[in-house]
Amino acid sequence: MEILATVLFACAVVHTFCVKKFAHWAHKYPEGSIKENVLHFLAETEVVFGLWAAALFAGIAALKGSLHDAVEYIESLNYTEPKFVLVVMVVAATRPVVKLAEGFISFLARLMPFTESLAFYVAALSAGALLGSFITEPAAMTLLALVLKRRYFDQGISNKLAYATLGLLFVNVSIGGTLTHFAAPPVLMVASKWEWDTMFMLTHFGWKAALSCIVSTAMVAFYFRKELKLVKVARGNSDAIPVWLTFLHIAFLAAVVGFAHHPDVFFGVFMLFLGLVTATKEYQDALKLKEGLLVGFFLAGLVTLGSLQAYWLKPLIESLGGSSLFFGTTALTAITDNAALTYLGSLVEGISDDLKYALVAGAVTGGGLTVIANAPNPAGVGILQGSKVFEDEGISPLGLFLGALPPTMVAIVFFWFLH
Repeated sequence: MEILATVLFACAVVHTFCVKKFAHWAHKYPEGSIKENVLHFLAETEVVFGLWAAALFAGIAALKGSLHDAVEYIESLNYTEPKFVLVVMVVAATRPVVKLAEGFISFLARLMPFTESLAFYVAALSAGALLGSFITEPAAMTLLALVLKRRYFDQGISNKLAYATLGLLFVNVSIGGTLTHFAAPPVLMVASKWEWDTMFMLTHFGWKAALSCIVSTAMVAFYFRKELKLVKVARGNSDAIPVWLTFLHIAFLAAVVGFAHHPDVFFGVFMLFLGLVTATKEYQDALKLKEGLLVGFFLAGLVTLGSLQAYWLKPLIESLGGSSLFFGTTALTAITDNAALTYLGSLVEGISDDLKYALVAGAVTGGGLTVIANAPNPAGVGILQGSKVFEDEGISPLGLFLGALPPTMVAIVFFWFLH
């Protein structure tokens, strides 16, 4: 069963890197035809791991000769994180929350001596990414992706700037959640067992994350400064939103985050929230339910396939030490979720404090290299792949990887060479 899961996991990883090719093939068939629809479906990044997880379910049933065994395996897994990301993504993507976040970023941008489009870019991808430490990384990714889509990705920017921005966004969100002990999935997996609190995170990770975000953003913004200055300013809906409604949205978002480990509770909160949205629809945009469901499906598939990879990942982690563990984890994160890696590392007994740091630092450093590297990444892809710059053939995994390399190198300097 473990070997089957590894084979299917490898197939899913390869499929992830081929989604652009499926989108290209889809255009060769008549619009609306079955072949075109099937190929477009296979080109959706968010369905990849869910599809191969379904194949694993069928494979377990065939190997065991019983559907009950496959169901038993699924029920043995913890799907709290996919459920949480679904809910927090929908709540964070509402107009009152997005306008509040955009207003905060705009305030910071006005303090900078740059043109509005350049200043907003710098503020969003540096300070905006650090919001993930307080509202969780999935929520921060959702907010930033929505704002960046309207202000930059839908404004006809070049592919080069688009992929540089996408990579910068993913890397900065991955490391930007490390100022606290509850917001970044890879930190959340080990914080309780290793007794890491917010003060520990601030002194060992947080200041490095903040400086890395600022330096990486400054580098990209300086390189593309001429193009960014020419980007047309695209503002959101100008209709005023009552303060009490914004407050209620933030209260619901806080409740979802506060009960992040209790899906039965935060789903109840979500039901109440849907009632609020329905009653105040004149101040709302269409809910991102489809996008949230697709991202949740992606992460659930990752959990289903990734849970059976411990037999080779755990011994590998145990065999590494120091620099090899940091760089090995950074590389491994590109092909598996970084929270899964830190969780497996937490199962290793007697691991030293230096190795604990190396494991988590490597996990967050490599969290922007691919769509599967960090749990919030599929949320960003789900929002941005429908933008003007990516609408024809979707997001290229190679383009994302290359765009994420420079900020990843900056993160390596801060998280390892300054350690």
